[in-house]
Amino acid sequence: MLKRVIQREEPAAAVSEAGWLDLESQATVEITSEESNRPIEFAFRGGEEVGWRAGAPGAQVIRLVFHRPQRISRIRLRFSEKSGERTQEFVLRWAAGQSQPFQEIVRQQWNFSPQGSHTELEDYHVDLDAVGILELSVNPDIAGRKAFASLEELRVG
Repeated sequence: MLKRVIQREEPAAAVSEAGWLDLESQATVEITSEESNRPIEFAFRGGEEVGWRAGAPGAQVIRLVFHRPQRISRIRLRFSEKSGERTQEFVLRWAAGQSQPFQEIVRQQWNFSPQGSHTELEDYHVDLDAVGILELSVNPDIAGRKAFASLEELRVG
């Protein structure tokens, strides 16, 4: 008798999680601030924790400086605000290296409302080659009120 073991198909959710970069081992993170109990690493783990939160109000920057240039085809961001209304703006940029100019990928505004839209999920399919730096700038409230930036998830693949 001939016998062969075949692989069962993975559920769709498991397949979609494949291919994300391990940012904690492949990049150095530069960040303007963070709460000690909600560090940036929590945003890299895809929902294991509560994500990152700034340690100070106002605009914040999260910069990933890759140890080796990366080819990036997907970037996923998830923001959440359940306690108040505000309009947030973020800008996602990339550069080949420290001395190279940044190129904007996307600039986006989102209106958070506890009664309605309290989660923003952005999943960008891009074609970026030789990325040395990926930068996310977040202005948590474009009206200038003292709001704290937060980010539940940042995945790069």
